Amino acid sequence: MIVGVPTEIKADERRVSLTPAGAAAFRSHGHRVLVQRGAGVASGFSDQDYRRAGAAIAASGAQVWQRSEMVLKVKEPQAAEYRFLRPGLIVFTYLHLAADRRLAREMLVRRVSGIGYETIELEDRSLPLLAPMSEVAGRLAIQVGAWCLQARNGGRGVLLSGAPGVRPAKVVVVGGGIAGLNAIRVAAGVGAEATIMDINPIRLRYLNDVLGSRVMTVMSNRATLSEELLAADLVVGSVLVPGARAPRLVTAEMVSRMKPGAVLVDLSIDQGGISETSRPTTHAEPTFIRGGVVHYCVTNMPAMVPHTSTYALTNATLHYALEVADRGVLEAGARNKAIRWGLNTYDGRVAHPAVAEALRVKPHSPWE
Repeated sequence: MIVGVPTEIKADERRVSLTPAGAAAFRSHGHRVLVQRGAGVASGFSDQDYRRAGAAIAASGAQVWQRSEMVLKVKEPQAAEYRFLRPGLIVFTYLHLAADRRLAREMLVRRVSGIGYETIELEDRSLPLLAPMSEVAGRLAIQVGAWCLQARNGGRGVLLSGAPGVRPAKVVVVGGGIAGLNAIRVAAGVGAEATIMDINPIRLRYLNDVLGSRVMTVMSNRATLSEELLAADLVVGSVLVPGARAPRLVTAEMVSRMKPGAVLVDLSIDQGGISETSRPTTHAEPTFIRGGVVHYCVTNMPAMVPHTSTYALTNATLHYALEVADRGVLEAGARNKAIRWGLNTYDGRVAHPAVAEALRVKPHSPWE
């Protein structure tokens, strides 16, 4: 199979979907790898690095898309790339189709086999390809939240750690998954008053065990969420429903009652965001103020640290990508349930139930 790695064209996206070592792994399985010229430069990988790994270098993204049987990406295909989508092409990337009806329509009309990193799911319901970027995003959330809290950036002028004789900032993380756990660890580590909320009591017990007395765990419901938001200096939204749109737990009215200059970092924005007031932003213009609250809603936060993120992503995705390349979508999915869950679109139909529900269509699995 010819595996293509185009340069990411989403605004301020600096990651690349495959390291040179990953390209060498495909070559060892007998596949050809085609990398767009300069695709890895922003992540610290030169074209010569890929050549040494056995990959060929293409002069343009069009060549990569047109010649490849499977395209590996980091972010979802952008509007300028829709013309390259075609029947039988496999696109393996973060898709987030529940929050992007236009892309979903293009994938269906053009009969693309779309596998979403975010819906590859193991028997224990864990999401192995979402995990590494969730870890990175969670840790970055506190870093960017601290920046947003600075007065020159519209924030309250609060230092997360406080100072001798001065209270630290109150950080509230909504959602106790991987991103939330990583965010609250960093918040507690810098000395903030840290609270994490979730609707699952079993998960809260686990968080309490691993985080100890440094972090307060709170069962999330409308009343407790409203109470915690009012007291917070920094709120991190990290709620995920695999394949589906993120639930809008934070209303505009709740935001309007938060402290002036408080900050909301919405990590769920790829799936639509947890707040009614959230909208996607870019690294070039990462924030906006609504209801007196600074919103940070960048949809590709890990692109801030592309070298780290690219290694973490390839480490997670390579095994599954190799299996799809070796066997094809249908056989790989028949043998591996995780890949079966990962398939979002196939031959003009939606395969994943949660994606189908979000798009209001009937799901159709090619294995049934």
